[in-house]
Amino acid sequence: MNQPLLTRIDHLVYATRNLEQSVVDLETRLGVRPAPGGQHPGRGTHNALLALSARSYLEIIGPDATQADTVRPRWFQIDSLDAPRLVTWAAKEADLNRFRAKAKACGIHLGPVVSGTRQRSDGTCLRWRFTDPATVVADGIIPFFIDWADSPHPADAAPRGPVLESLRAEHPEPTVVMRALSAVGINLSVASGPRPALIATLRTAGGLVELR
Repeated sequence: MNQPLLTRIDHLVYATRNLEQSVVDLETRLGVRPAPGGQHPGRGTHNALLALSARSYLEIIGPDATQADTVRPRWFQIDSLDAPRLVTWAAKEADLNRFRAKAKACGIHLGPVVSGTRQRSDGTCLRWRFTDPATVVADGIIPFFIDWADSPHPADAAPRGPVLESLRAEHPEPTVVMRALSAVGINLSVASGPRPALIATLRTAGGLVELR
């Protein structure tokens, strides 16, 4: 049975070519300054975070100039972005290997299950397993899936930002994408649009803000 969408969301991924500038821009729009998260060693990226709830957050991710020897292309289309945007999202899932096999049986090919790590500025090491975000499904509208197990969750230490009211998507082939979402148990509304897009509605102190 499909769970309510907001309970499945672990985090939204907002990719940018310039993390520092996007942090300033988002503080202006959302009323709260995203806090530095940490580096992704070997991936050439670093991030900043805003908590959207006790167990979900907004990740702003961009290139890290201090990492010289990194895997290219970097995740989340960072090297080819023409403007910052929501590029994909992560959904919560516990038994990733089983889930990935079930999705494959339905014709949905998620990435391999891999491990990730980064160190917070306070020295805490975060560890997780996820279906590799390098495998982009339906232009990022179908999420990758993540399990933090007994690791601290990033939302625990992030500043509390706006409340996520809703998440929806647009795509030139909405019926095809919604069929695939249903196969992996995701209740995400997809409307027809000229290009793929994720749209988050956030409730800030100044009112509702749409983030694309």
